[in-house]
Amino acid sequence: MLETNSNYEYRYADNNAGHHHHYLFPSLLKLLSSVRQNDGKKIRVLDIGCGNGSLSSLIAKQGYEVVGIDDSGSGIAAANKSYPACKFIQANVYDIPYEDLGGDFDIVISAEVIEHLLYPRELIRSAKKCLKPNGSLILTTPYHGYIKNLILALTGKMEDHFTVLWDGGHIKFFSVKTLTTLLAEEEFTNFQFEFAGRFPYLWKSMLVIATF
Repeated sequence: MLETNSNYEYRYADNNAGHHHHYLFPSLLKLLSSVRQNDGKKIRVLDIGCGNGSLSSLIAKQGYEVVGIDDSGSGIAAANKSYPACKFIQANVYDIPYEDLGGDFDIVISAEVIEHLLYPRELIRSAKKCLKPNGSLILTTPYHGYIKNLILALTGKMEDHFTVLWDGGHIKFFSVKTLTTLLAEEEFTNFQFEFAGRFPYLWKSMLVIATF
């Protein structure tokens, strides 16, 4: 187990939606709706890194059964207070309490989380343990590609974009190729990418759904 010092917890003051939700959610909903359920039961979704639960709640309003986990005590407190339709558990992504989740999930999502992790592969492995056979993993993360990086360099914005001065900021930067490679190495298949925010090839984020 990798310990997280509570002094460096990401703290939530309220249940307000993240700034990225408005441009991510339409594409996320498109990927969620591509997963079909044949037995008439609600599709179960695990939201890893749910923060204050605002995105989990948006998903639940679409008819999904949602469980959210996050390491932030203030985030989980806000989520439990604001969104009783969902279940929330305080847990570290590296040490998920599988016995408390209520069974396996049809879909695991993790939105704008993997870029913050020293060990992103562990997020993928945790998701695998939570999925039903042929279950789907949906990841979102800031988009990085050659054209975008070139424009950042030419406009002098590279240091701002890849800043090391943001405590708790991004430490991993994925392209379509590297994210595909990571998922394939963990035995995921059937990749489908969507992109969100801004203009083509300057997208803010990319989303991928893959099957295990």
